[in-house]
Amino acid sequence: MRILTLLLLLPTLLVGQDKKTPRSLYRLTVYSYKTVSQGEAIDLYLGSAYVPALHRRGVKQVGVFKDLANDTSLVKKIYVLVPFRDLDEMIALDAAVMEDKEVLATGAAYINAEPDMAPYARQESILMRAFRFAPQMTRTAVKGPRDQRVYELRSYESPTEKKYLNKVHMFNEGGEIPLFKRLGFNAVFYADVISGAHMPNLMYMTTFENMADREAHWKAFVDDAEWKSLSSRPEYQKNVSRADIMFLRPMAYSDY
Repeated sequence: MRILTLLLLLPTLLVGQDKKTPRSLYRLTVYSYKTVSQGEAIDLYLGSAYVPALHRRGVKQVGVFKDLANDTSLVKKIYVLVPFRDLDEMIALDAAVMEDKEVLATGAAYINAEPDMAPYARQESILMRAFRFAPQMTRTAVKGPRDQRVYELRSYESPTEKKYLNKVHMFNEGGEIPLFKRLGFNAVFYADVISGAHMPNLMYMTTFENMADREAHWKAFVDDAEWKSLSSRPEYQKNVSRADIMFLRPMAYSDY
């Protein structure tokens, strides 16, 4: 009920929203796991059962990523990014997938796992709505080896709801999104977090050929005269209280 209420209220809260522009919902599912066998179980289920099931139902742009810190972290993570037209479609697709005969057969080991052999330690779902100035996910134009690409997922928290809306305005009307585009950041999405553990919160994802390319792009961004002007404007001060950066790499079967 809380999610539904927020979905209804959000259009009235965002400054300058164009109601004629269709804006996707995104769900980012984060699987946390600790063992190699758990990681393999999640990977097998997603690649052979879940993603193909979404493809069969018309969802063609599913992103699946592994955290680059996985090799050294005690708790490892896999991220699944799925776009939906609306909440009804999300609920209907979830039900359809769990009734899909191919999923039930191919994903049997994952679906029927015993509690003491669970395929993950924790599963978190973050529900988002696309920004007005970036209403749909965009497939990256980055070329080169997939195993070298860096997908940078950023999460920005704000100290208050008012400051949060101010940061959203900075991305949209303020011109931060066009700035990222001009500098070639190859953004996949920009979105408001409607429901998540860290609120108020926005998230976005950019892509690079490799880590060196990422560093060069961010140096250009920080040094850019337009960014210096935008970030120094009095109305946009102190609108981010915490920023988390996650470096990801696409799985072989990811559509991104």
